[in-house]
Amino acid sequence: MERINYQDIPNGMFDILLKTESFINESTLDFKLLEIMRLRVAQKNGCAYCVDMHHKELKKTNENDLRLSSLCVWEETPYFTDQERAVLKFTDILTELPSEPISDKFYNPLLNFFSKEEICMLTLAISQINTWTRLMKTFRFIPGNYEASN
Repeated sequence: MERINYQDIPNGMFDILLKTESFINESTLDFKLLEIMRLRVAQKNGCAYCVDMHHKELKKTNENDLRLSSLCVWEETPYFTDQERAVLKFTDILTELPSEPISDKFYNPLLNFFSKEEICMLTLAISQINTWTRLMKTFRFIPGNYEASN
């Protein structure tokens, strides 16, 4: 059962988060890549609502079932590109957030695929989905009812 429903949320709170989401989605980063990263964060954080949402968004992009079902074990599969692997490794590290600064061994591979501006956007996107998962786990939004946008 939901602890906090949509009507209980302070006015403007989701508007600010959604504005940031739009800013990220309008960047040069590929939407499908962003959704793969978002689903991975949702899995790592155990957020059922976000897993449901981002799984459905990826299905809308025609992502295949094998990659979707293997995302939780992405390091053990050959189904992800080098770019996706760099993003997923960075995602895992940034989501776990070690006490020391993010190592060059996780940052430098991103430079093979992204500009510094895009790495900034990717870092914001990972931080943003981590915020969403923490909110949804606290509020206990009920998974299953999300409908992917057109």
